[in-house]
Formats: sequence, C-alpha cells, structure tokens
Amino acid sequence: MRTRWQLRPCKWHRASLSSVGHLKTLNLRCFSCNCVPLNRIERPTQEADKASTKDSRHPYAINSPHEYYTAHTFSPGSPLFQPAGTHVLQKLRAFLRAQYPSYGFEEVLTPNMYKKSLWETSGHWENYKDDMFAVTGRGAQGFYDPESEAGEGEEYGLKPMNCPGHCLLFRSRKRSYKDLPIRYADFSSLHRNEPSGTLSGLTRLRRFHQDDGHIFCDHSQLMDEVARSLHFVELVYRTLGLGNYKLRLGTRPPQFIGTVDDWETAERHLTTALEDSGRSYCTNPGDGAFYGPKIDIILTDADGKDHQTATIQLDFQLPKRFGLEFDTSEPAVKETPVLIHRAVLGSLERFMALLSESYCGKWPCWMSPRQLIILTIGQDQRVRRRAEEMVRQLASPDARPGALALKARAFMVSCDNSDESIGKKIFNARKRGYSFYAVVGDRTLRQPPNKQTLDISLASHPKEQDVQEAIKTFLHTQTVQAGSETQTEPATSKAVIASLTIGQCQDLLTYLDNQYL
Repeated sequence: MRTRWQLRPCKWHRASLSSVGHLKTLNLRCFSCNCVPLNRIERPTQEADKASTKDSRHPYAINSPHEYYTAHTFSPGSPLFQPAGTHVLQKLRAFLRAQYPSYGFEEVLTPNMYKKSLWETSGHWENYKDDMFAVTGRGAQGFYDPESEAGEGEEYGLKPMNCPGHCLLFRSRKRSYKDLPIRYADFSSLHRNEPSGTLSGLTRLRRFHQDDGHIFCDHSQLMDEVARSLHFVELVYRTLGLGNYKLRLGTRPPQFIGTVDDWETAERHLTTALEDSGRSYCTNPGDGAFYGPKIDIILTDADGKDHQTATIQLDFQLPKRFGLEFDTSEPAVKETPVLIHRAVLGSLERFMALLSESYCGKWPCWMSPRQLIILTIGQDQRVRRRAEEMVRQLASPDARPGALALKARAFMVSCDNSDESIGKKIFNARKRGYSFYAVVGDRTLRQPPNKQTLDISLASHPKEQDVQEAIKTFLHTQTVQAGSETQTEPATSKAVIASLTIGQCQDLLTYLDNQYL
C-alpha cells in the first residue's frame, strides 16, 4: 500500500531543505524511515520557527559545508584552517591594513615568547600566570641566571598579548614629544591557557590572532586618540554591517596594579570619551584589565550570548614599569607616555565565527572564498576547455609574463564541468556559498571569440538588495563609458543579472571589492 508521507528534517538540515521551495510534500514508498504521516503532523509552533531560524544562523552548523577549519585532539583550542577559512582571515587582515594609513598605524612583528623576567616586569606573571603557557628551553633551570647563554637557563612564557613587546620597541631608541603619538599594529598569534571546558569552536581558543594595536601618546593627546579609536571601530563595523554593537565600560577590578588615583583618572577619561561618542553604553564594575579600565565592544550571537570583540584600554602602569619616557619641549625634562591598548576586531577567529553567523554563511563577494563558479552545459569537450580557459582569465586578470605586480588582482573562480544537470549544478553552487555563477554552453561557442559573454547570476549574498543596486550602478557606468558598440548585453532571463564579457566580469568583481560588497 502506498502511503502519503511528509519528510520532517532534523534541525541541521532545515536550512538546506528550505531552499528547495517546490519540495513541499513527497509521495514515497517508505521501507524504514523517521517520517510522520500527514494526518499526525502538528502545525509548527512559534518557538519552532524561531529555533529553525536560529539553527540556520548558528556558526557551527554552517562550518562543515564551507570547510573553513578543522579541529583535532592533537591541538585542542588551536584549529587548523582550510584554504577557504584562511582566505576569509586574510581578507579581514587586508581590510584593516587598508585602513591603517588613515589612522596612523605602522605594522610591526614581535616574538611569540619572552623570558619570565619580562612578564614579571609587566605584571603578567603575577596577575596572569595561570592563563599563560610556560616554556622551558634546553637546560633551563626555571630561574634567571645572568651567566647563562641566551635561550637557556630561564623559563619562558608564550605571549598572551603584545603590549610588553611593543613597550620594548618604544624603548629601543630615544623618543621626543615630536614623535608622539606612536601607533603600532601587530597580527601576531597569541596563546592563552584557557580551561578545556571553556573552549568553544572559534569563539574561545588557546591560540588565536588579534588585530592588536598600541598607541603611545602624551596626556594632551589622550582624548583625541580614544575618540579616533572609537571612530575606527564604528567605521569598520558599519562597513561590515555590524553597526548594532554595544559599548561597555569596565572599571577597576579587585586585583590591579597602580594607584587608585591613576585608575580614577583613567576611568574619567574613558567615561568622557563614551559620552562624547553619542552612543549609549553600560558600566560593568570590576571588569577592567589588571593594568587599566577599558571600553569593550560587544556583539550578541543568535543564542543571545554576548561576545567581546573590539576593546580600547587605558594604561598608565605599563609605561612606568618599563621605564618609558620621552623628551618634552623643555630642556632636560622627561615625561612618561600614556599607553592605549586597542583592538578593532579582537580575535580574528572569533570575529570570523560571529560574522559568519551574522551573514548566515553567505559571505560578501569581496571576502568570499568562492566568488564565482562557471557551470558547463552538456559534455562537449570544447565547452569544457572554454570554461577552464575563462576560469584562468578571471582568476588572474593582470596575468603577464614574469612576476605579477604587488597589487595584481586575483579572484576566487572555479569551474563545475561535471556530468550533473545544470539545475543540480546551480543548487550545489548556492549550497556551497558561491556569490555568483555563470553558465557556459554551445551558445557561448557560437559567439565571436572577441565578443563571447557570460550570463552572470547571483547565487548567494548576505546583502542581496545592496549588491543588486551596486551592480545596476556598475552596468550603467559601463554603458555610459563604453558606448553603443561594447555596451553590456541585456539579461537573457530573470535569473541572469547581465551578460558580460570576460573583461567586464573582471571589472565587476573589482568594483564589488572596492565597495566591500
């Protein structure tokens, strides 16, 4: 007897099945399954709808299809990033690096480990030792021995933060008030010995990368630098579509270094900066770092959990501990600079997870590891060869004999020339998160070689309306600039955005890169 059934997918597959709109019900001959007869299916509740939406936004649910990273028992809390995940992280770094000149930051590189005596100077060994990884070198005794060779005798610690190293850079030569402010940026990996029970995906790790920055300035520059840091955060988060963040002021904790007067002065400065920013904020008493108060930027995930990303911390103590000073305008008078710790994204890995959730796994084209895929129709080898040639042309538009220029364009383009139907290929392209797809077939080969076009269609994008408007602007500009002979072809179907030549496709991808779409 044939019975009418309806599939009831588990929560991890709802998002995938929901994209197949025409599969409402199926007539199946079922032998053994976990389906429910139609007359026994309950209407979905409001709570179930919310749960389904949350599942489709969960950062760990969308990891596997896109193959961003893998975890292993050999490196708990230290993920191994696949090429796709590495591409996203590199794009986040490149985005920040593009902004650094406007905000006066210079990038530096610092060691991953230092002797214990450095951490004792900074105060980390006393206040942060339990969260650090200790390292012993060959023949190390675990104590300071001035007679031992470099790298031996004394215990080392993997750095949990970059500030002590940046203090050493500041102290490496004589400084003048004319040099200030000095702004260092650093993407070095950091290590923190988090308890195993707190490790969670990409949001809580033992090894991670942070867009660390430190500003050395005098007291008269302090408020301007904090305001510029808040503006930097606002610019980046607005560009990434994360403008709805929260600001939280952390004040003096029970365990701290320095004087109460210094702390109260620093807290007043940050409070004034927050009030001047025009944004609402809350205060979290006792949540400051052990060396100074801080402003944290908080993002909330789909589960309602808060995650700290960016931070701006005021520090009067570390410069004193390292004996930092600069010459003032008065002869023979020296002053100690103020140190501002700042991170715009915070942990890049955590930010990537939160961004992935915010975008529901659909990366913007400019940072997507899968920007465009060319789909072939039929099994004609000429079509396949032409598609592969188009991939090479699109992936490296500025290719030339010899080495490429430092700023040569490069795009993430691939080809699906399998024997699957074109409908299946389009479904797979959307499922894997490609931004665009283009179809190549016999019609492409019938076009003149110098006028062959690609039918470009939008596959997936977190800001579909914005990207469609941007593409309309691009097409209008192309039409005006190119003239009637080389203008873009009209779309051949509703799904197709435009028919573009290879050169126009390259220009479109470049335009979206520049618009951060």
